[in-house]
Amino acid sequence: MELWTAFLLGFAGSAHCAGMCGPLALALPMGGGGRSRFVAGRVLYNAGRILTYTLMGALFGLLGQAVAIAGLQRWLSLVLGALILIGLFFSPRFVRAVPVTRAVSWLKAALGRLLKRRALSSLFGIGLLNGWLPCGLVYVACAGAATAGNGLHGVAYMFVFGLGTLPMMLTIALVGQRLQFVLRFKLQRLIPVSLALVGALLFLRGLALDIPYLSPRLPAQPSASVNCH
Repeated sequence: MELWTAFLLGFAGSAHCAGMCGPLALALPMGGGGRSRFVAGRVLYNAGRILTYTLMGALFGLLGQAVAIAGLQRWLSLVLGALILIGLFFSPRFVRAVPVTRAVSWLKAALGRLLKRRALSSLFGIGLLNGWLPCGLVYVACAGAATAGNGLHGVAYMFVFGLGTLPMMLTIALVGQRLQFVLRFKLQRLIPVSLALVGALLFLRGLALDIPYLSPRLPAQPSASVNCH
């Protein structure tokens, strides 16, 4: 997947992030000290969040690489692309976070403890944990990372996705209630467009139509090694 799709998904989807993670960003502890320490804390929070996305990129990139070695990369792209498009068609709320289950209840408890602290390290930790909270938008980005080809490309894909979410999330963390949400609501209109684009590109990639960049030819089966004696 092209990196520009990751940035588009993150930037347009940041309106969704504002709705789901905005309250957490607004609840961040002040951290004590002057304005510079306040800004540093908000930057660290977002750095932790993007680092978690980057780690996800490595995991899903390696998973996609294993699938490619097994000769199933085309099918992975087709299935993921189809799931995104079907989910978008049947549910206008496809990008909303899935309900938090018992499996992630410890995340909420850990976040609660960190929110009571004022250290800069706590703000970084809040960002790290925030990135692991269940979120449909992040799952779509992980799907793109899984088709990136390998772990390194998966890292790059999710890192760029995180950068796309940064302008909105950093602004919310810095200005809080003073933020005018008109831009946020305008961006919300782009969310289904960006999701449809990523889903279509994944599906088109899986078709392997031998179109450079859009639908390159992908191996349909593992390449057999030939030993010459």
